[in-house]
Amino acid sequence: MFRRLLSVGGFTLLSRITGFIRDVTMAAILGHGLLSDAFIVAFLLPNYFRSIFGEGTINPAFLPRYAALFVRGQNAEAALFADRVFSWQMAAQFLLLIFALIFMRSIVHVLAPGFTDHPDQFALTVSLARITFPYLILTVVAIQLSAMLNAIERFWAAAAWSNFQNLGMIATLILWHSFPNAAYAAAWGVLAGGFAQLFFMLWAARQHGLSLRIAWPRWTPEIREFFKALGAVTAGAATVFIAPFIDTVIASFLPTGSRTALYYADRINQLPLGVLGIALGTVLLPEMSARLAKNDRAGSDAAQNNAAALSLLLTLPFAAVFIAVPDVIMRAIFAHGAFDKSAADLSAIALAAYGLGLPAMALVRIIASTFYARHNTATPARITVFAMFCNIAIKVVLVWGLHMGIAGVALGTSIGAWLNVAILVAIGQRRGLLSTDARFRAAVLPVSIAALAAGAGAWGGAMLGRMMAVGRFHDELMLGGAIVLGVVAYGVVVLAFRRALPLGRFAGTST
Repeated sequence: MFRRLLSVGGFTLLSRITGFIRDVTMAAILGHGLLSDAFIVAFLLPNYFRSIFGEGTINPAFLPRYAALFVRGQNAEAALFADRVFSWQMAAQFLLLIFALIFMRSIVHVLAPGFTDHPDQFALTVSLARITFPYLILTVVAIQLSAMLNAIERFWAAAAWSNFQNLGMIATLILWHSFPNAAYAAAWGVLAGGFAQLFFMLWAARQHGLSLRIAWPRWTPEIREFFKALGAVTAGAATVFIAPFIDTVIASFLPTGSRTALYYADRINQLPLGVLGIALGTVLLPEMSARLAKNDRAGSDAAQNNAAALSLLLTLPFAAVFIAVPDVIMRAIFAHGAFDKSAADLSAIALAAYGLGLPAMALVRIIASTFYARHNTATPARITVFAMFCNIAIKVVLVWGLHMGIAGVALGTSIGAWLNVAILVAIGQRRGLLSTDARFRAAVLPVSIAALAAGAGAWGGAMLGRMMAVGRFHDELMLGGAIVLGVVAYGVVVLAFRRALPLGRFAGTST
């Protein structure tokens, strides 16, 4: 697993780097105001629906069934099953696209009701959303191809394809003078990147003899079983849509720029989550599915425990750093061009609150694999729905009851993630499906010490950088000091406890 994780994590890291460059470019050009708020709402709209029709549903409902057919050598049956799922997907996506383009004003009114008090901002958001929304149908095709490649343990392309959207947006943002304004440039970049992603995944799938063919949708027993699982998991995936949807609704009533501040804080928080947490979940689910198909419960449990320990080892240090020096991070990265230091400081408040929930956001996917690998999509879906309603209630109390502003939005997200993890663990253990082994328990203490060392080192490095800083690169020197001392402190602890950590051959052990 560790070698496959390095492959997936490496390409995902590249994607996050290009995404990071995209966000820095976007912040400098779009700034922090009407244009940025309008574009971010339009940009997030297809991504909200992607949460329902994308990885969150295709992977749990489609991948285990496709992988089970493939591992039994039923390649023709697997291909036919994939084509039938694809045909139903395209029928649904085409109808959704037509509906969205016609009723976009109403959709934006529901998504960002606070924008109606600003007619120019509302009209711009509607125009941008009509450009970005077709990205959804393009990415759904790429996602199913990714799932098929993951099922046959070909992970690199599925980890690499998101780079193309980032590159498309960077290109159009650089050429923004050729568009009516920078927001339009970014919106057309989303669509151009979607086409590039699709062409890349079609090529990658063909290299391994995989393809998708569309035909008139047919109702078969396999499709009935798929839709039964899809219906259950969609309920859970819808909460992934609803939770950020509620964030956008709440932010639309807060001062202008609030949605932008939340977006950039979440993007930094998503950097380790996307590289490490998602990579672990991507590798883990097909491995657990294959082992359980061979009745290897011990191997499945060992893989999951190893993934959970590795997830904590790789995400807890980032959480500690985000809490220790959020202002240093946001100022050094984003306070350039049209994005000023006051905007960066606002985002820093949200980053610290998001950081509290980062480890839980990574663990959710790993623990949910306990159920998905056994073709049980209903249980994690019900748990996620419950956690979502708690999440929303908490945000309402924090934002309007305690007047915490965007900090309340981000903190509510973190609390909801930990609640989701706690309930998944409790139910998994009660049903005898989830167990922790000795290696996981032995890793918890050194992982916690490493995270504390990273946070303390980052804070000390920032303070050292402040004393040494002169001239215009004051914030950058503080961030540099935080990174150096944080990495050194973390590395020393990891090295000292390496034999208790899930590092495979790097610790002198095997996993």
